[in-house]
Amino acid sequence: MNTYVTGSTIKMLREARGMTQAQLAERIGVSDKAVSKWETAKGLPDISLLQPLAAALGVSVIELMNGEPIVNRNVSCNLVRSRLYVCPICGNVLHSTGDAVISCCGVTLPALDAEEPDEAHTLTVERVEDEQFLTVHHPMTKDHYISFLAYASADRFQLVKLYPEGEAQTRMQLRGRGTVYFFCNRHGLFRQKV
Repeated sequence: MNTYVTGSTIKMLREARGMTQAQLAERIGVSDKAVSKWETAKGLPDISLLQPLAAALGVSVIELMNGEPIVNRNVSCNLVRSRLYVCPICGNVLHSTGDAVISCCGVTLPALDAEEPDEAHTLTVERVEDEQFLTVHHPMTKDHYISFLAYASADRFQLVKLYPEGEAQTRMQLRGRGTVYFFCNRHGLFRQKV
């Protein structure tokens, strides 16, 4: 993903709408030379122009900055398609129900890609009364720990923040089929279907 709108994106979106550089310039109140400079990578639009530029091109600011249209395939808000983000600076855990441009501490965050657990990162799920007791068998030191446990199903998303030197375990109500996610601060995101 680009960190700022590119000239090729502006040109592609403008041409898709059947507009000339002059027509686009008129709609957002700049000269056609300014649009030409943007499209030839000799300049960038001022940040104050992003909203009017996106509106004139018929896209959201996120789509303009991402360089591609976002098609909402998540109409029913199926939480199984959740995306997780972790800020490398402050450790914030952020969640979206689909594609998004997420930033924290001035850094644009990539969505985490989850892997299947390995021998060093195993999860057990035990039934306790009407809940499930989740345990990640992993050290919880100040330098190497599990940051959170989360559960996503079609209609539910639960997240429990964990802390170093605590326990890598929690109780959750797991209803139906879903996926448990857990994040190791050194090895990344893991997932296991339950």
